[in-house]
Amino acid sequence: MDSYRVEKRAAMKIQLPDADAEIAPVPTVGGGHKPEPELERLSNIIKSFNEQFGNIGWVDQDRIERLLTQDIVVNVAADTAYQNAQKNSDVQNARIELDKALGRVMIAVMKDSTELFKQYVDNPELKRGLADMVFAATYKKSAAA
Repeated sequence: MDSYRVEKRAAMKIQLPDADAEIAPVPTVGGGHKPEPELERLSNIIKSFNEQFGNIGWVDQDRIERLLTQDIVVNVAADTAYQNAQKNSDVQNARIELDKALGRVMIAVMKDSTELFKQYVDNPELKRGLADMVFAATYKKSAAA
């Protein structure tokens, strides 16, 4: 350490010309922004989900449809942890939080519809399809990112 020492090589002052000057505005054309993502319409998402899993003989078809298309989507979207993951994290972490939020919502759905909950637990394809549908319907990356 004795052989190393800090040396002051040179001190410089930046001299600006003493004149009126104007800075040109930033160009408005070109890059600098992300295009808005094209989100798939909820009706198309539900249609593809029904094509995959519409063959299940639900006892109360209308109630199950309402749960799948409205209640579950709204409750997952309202989950605070999932909202925070959307705003403050990447897509992978948001998807992990969605799976957790969907699990919590499905446990609450169990009280109203054991038939849907049983299919969710027993049918891994339905579980994955429902998670994909809800994610596509609810994931919105914050504009600040």
